Amino acid sequence: MTLDPVLPVWMIVLVCGAMVVFAVVQFTARRSSRGSWHWLARAGLAVLVAGMALRPGLPGNHQPPAASGDVDVYFVVDTTSSMAAEDFGDGEPRLVGVRADVEAMATELRGARYSLISFDAVTVQRLPLTTDTSAIVSGAKALNQEITYYSSGSSISQPVEFLVDLLEDDQAEHPERQRVLYYLGDGEQTVAEPPASFEPVAPFIDGGAVLGYGTPEGGPMKQFTGFDDGDAGEYITLFGEGGSEPAISSIDEPALETIAGQLGVRYVHREEGDSVAPVIEGVRVSQVTAGEQPPLQTPEFYWLIAIAFGVLALTELPVLISALRELGATRRRGGHDGT
Repeated sequence: MTLDPVLPVWMIVLVCGAMVVFAVVQFTARRSSRGSWHWLARAGLAVLVAGMALRPGLPGNHQPPAASGDVDVYFVVDTTSSMAAEDFGDGEPRLVGVRADVEAMATELRGARYSLISFDAVTVQRLPLTTDTSAIVSGAKALNQEITYYSSGSSISQPVEFLVDLLEDDQAEHPERQRVLYYLGDGEQTVAEPPASFEPVAPFIDGGAVLGYGTPEGGPMKQFTGFDDGDAGEYITLFGEGGSEPAISSIDEPALETIAGQLGVRYVHREEGDSVAPVIEGVRVSQVTAGEQPPLQTPEFYWLIAIAFGVLALTELPVLISALRELGATRRRGGHDGT
C-alpha cells in the first residue's frame, strides 16, 4: 500500500482529527437526545475524508525511465542587453542566432539530457536537466534580454560560481556521465571590475565550446520592458555633449577566446546559417537507455472510500429535510406575527 496525499499528512490529520473530536464531543453531550447517533456518523465522514485525502494505492507500478544517453549538455546563455544588438545576420538581434543554435544542437544531440541557463544581473537555471528536446527548444525560443530598466552593467563571468555548484552536484550524483558546456554570448564586459576566471568550471566538463555573436562594428539595441514590444520598441541611448544617440554594442572576441581557453574548449564565431557540426564535433551520445514498457499508472483506491462516504452521507438527508421544514415553519410563523 502506498500513499500520495493531496496535502501534507500532518495537515490532514490535524483538520480531520479536529472534526472527529468535535463530533465525538457533541455525541457525548447529546447521548440521550433523539438522533444523537448522527454525530457518530459525522465522525465517520471525517475519517473517510482523511482516507480519501491520503490517496491510497498499490506499490510497484512506476513509470519507466525516459530515453537518455550518457551526456549532460548545459547551454549557458548571455541575456544581457547587449545580446539585443542588431548585428546578427540581416540586422537581427544576437539572441536570434542563439535560439537557432540551441535548437540545432539539441536536435543533433538527441538522447542527451539538456539544461538551459541564462545570466544577466543574476544567473538562472531556466530548465533543469531533461531529455525532452521540445522543452529545451521552447525554452530557447522564450529567451529575451534582461529588462532594460533594471540593467546596471554586466559581467561575462557572472555564472561561474553557479556553474561550479551545479556541475559539482551533477558529477557527484552521476560520475559516469559526460558533461558538455556551451557558452553563448558576445563577451562584452560593462562593469568596471575585470571578469573572473572560468578555470574553476573546467574540471567538471568534458567538452563543449564558446560561441560568439555579433560584429566588431556592433549594432544598436532596442529597449525591453518585459513585454513583447515588437518593432515599436525604442533604442537604448547614450547621452553626451552632442545630445542622445543610440548605444552601440560590439562583440569582444578576445574575451570570449579567454573564456574558451580557461574552460579548455574551442571558440567559434557564429554567423547566420552556420552549421552546428563544427560546434558539436567530438560529442557522441551513446548508451541510450529506455524503459521497455509503456508508463503504468498506480492503481488508487480513494474512489472506494468515496463510495462509503456517499453512502454514509445519505444518513444526513433526514436531518437536512427536517431542518428545512423547521426553517420554513419558522418563517411562516414570523410572517403571521408580522401581520
